[in-house]
Order: sequence, then structure tokens, then C-alpha cells
Amino acid sequence: MQVTINVNGEDHTADVEPRHLLVRFLRDDLGLTGTHWGCDTSNCGTCVVLLDGEPVKSCTMLAVMAAGHQVRTVEGLETADGLDPVQQGFIEQHGLQCGFCTPGMMLTARALLDRDPDPSEQQIREAISGQLCRCTGYLNIVRAVQWAAHHPAAAAAATAPSAGSTP
Repeated sequence: MQVTINVNGEDHTADVEPRHLLVRFLRDDLGLTGTHWGCDTSNCGTCVVLLDGEPVKSCTMLAVMAAGHQVRTVEGLETADGLDPVQQGFIEQHGLQCGFCTPGMMLTARALLDRDPDPSEQQIREAISGQLCRCTGYLNIVRAVQWAAHHPAAAAAATAPSAGSTP
């Protein structure tokens, strides 16, 4: 089947088998390896991407189901202005260790902040509850999301070249 999927703002058309998973389309066909593949059962959440702004587990979604939709991967968080505040929050608050769950956590956090720019700790924990992190106790992940909520423009400033420096 031929599908066209908008990924990170760019249309991609490809011939795929009807059973081709979205995670495989992103990783194998498009080379976007930031989307991780962990469990094959939708339990771990490392494969989370945003589909029309909502978190979905791409290991259990067929690529054909994403046709005509907007998919955002972790590669699509950073803009020309710099890192997304969620990305900067993970840096500032040490929200990762091994990094395997991080892309899915960041995308889930971005979706939450897009819906609610100032979520409570409980709301953050509920949002990420469908994802497993085997390294952290989730505390720094929660702090990273809180940091992003309170610094919505700081990430771009932190990654922009300073005055007098060369880009």
C-alpha cells in the first residue's frame, strides 16, 4: 500500500506492507532512530510518538493507520530556535540516565504541556504512567517536566549562540 505520512512537518510517501508497524516505518524507512523499540507489547512506552498531538505507542500502530496524519518524533522537538523546553528541562533536571525511555517521555511531556501548560505533579505522573523507566525513580523526570512548564522560552535562549560568538 502507498501511504503518505507527515512526519515532523514533512510529507513522506512510501510503499509499505499493510502489517508494517509505524515504529519500523520511522526507524527503518525514514532513519528516525530516536523513536526506540523496546517491548513489542505496548508496555514500556519507549516507542511513543505524537499522532496529531496525542501520544501513541508506535510499536502497536500500523503505518497505514498514520496515513494522512501528523506524526511528531523526538527529532521534531528541536526547532531552528533551539531545544524544546522539555528537552532543556531533561538536561537541567537530570531527567535521564540511560536515555532509552527519554524520547517517549519527552513526547508525552510535550503533549501534556500543550494541553495544560502548568500541570500538577500528579498530572505529570499520570501522563507518564504508561511508560517505564528502569533507571530513574521518575522524580527527575517529573522535575524536568515541571522545569519546562515554568521555563517555556528558556530552552531556545540556552541553546542560542551568545552575542559575539560564531554560529
